[in-house]
Amino acid sequence: MVQVDKQESTEVLEESVAYLEKRGFENIKADIDGYETPKAYHKKGSDVVITPDIVAERAGVKHYFEVSLKSEKPKLLKSKWKFLETLTRMRNHRFKIITRRGHYKFTREMLQDLNLEKNFIKL
Repeated sequence: MVQVDKQESTEVLEESVAYLEKRGFENIKADIDGYETPKAYHKKGSDVVITPDIVAERAGVKHYFEVSLKSEKPKLLKSKWKFLETLTRMRNHRFKIITRRGHYKFTREMLQDLNLEKNFIKL
């Protein structure tokens, strides 16, 4: 999710972190209180900062999770997802998307626009 939308959706992030803890993920880093903030990536030549919503490990493999909610800035969200997809492929990590009811269609359309074939996690 984009930084603009992050303030309104801390509840969804907390729910996602609880879901991941139940699934056996460890070393969880999330952009909410009580957790360490994931590493941020700065775009050279601009003030754009990309921070994954949640980063966790399971069985020695790092997973990047993005919470997909309807956004006011879908173009910025698309570039963030594309960057994270490229980053995870280069480093042999995993990139997954978490969404909830009411946002499935938005998420599916975003993935189609990016030509990404992903099964998203439905909360």
